[in-house]
Amino acid sequence: MTEHHGDALRPGETALDLPAPNDARLRFIGRLRTPFAGREECPRQGSDDGPECRVELSPEFAPGLDGIEAFSRVELLYWLHEARRDLLTQSPKGDGAVRGTFSLRSPLRPNPIGTSVVRLIRREGAVLVVRGLDCLDGTPLVDIKPVRCEFTVQAAGKGV
Repeated sequence: MTEHHGDALRPGETALDLPAPNDARLRFIGRLRTPFAGREECPRQGSDDGPECRVELSPEFAPGLDGIEAFSRVELLYWLHEARRDLLTQSPKGDGAVRGTFSLRSPLRPNPIGTSVVRLIRREGAVLVVRGLDCLDGTPLVDIKPVRCEFTVQAAGKGV
């Protein structure tokens, strides 16, 4: 039975024995500050009425935020640094069924990249105050993108 970070496999789950990753070099641009210290505290999905959280950019990236205030929503991409990376199949907690990792939104995946569309409350210099995050405090930030309604799936079908 494979174990990782003290998490035992659930019945029916399978894991892959992986070498240390060496094929991607991400540059973390900051950290996410949330009230969630452990996975058990994180909501399954963030919501607009969730707690205010902070997107703290490293100071050298602050100019990259210029103009962000024009958007009410931003998409955050982040690295789920405490997630195991070897599961091929998973049994979601309380579900009992076993499914392939790529058919789930679980944070446990080969490349644990998380995404959240959050409501932008305000900018404070190199910090964005947002609502809607569902990740651990201190999660490394990979990227920020504005949510632009003209690029939604619905608009894409209309030739936009």
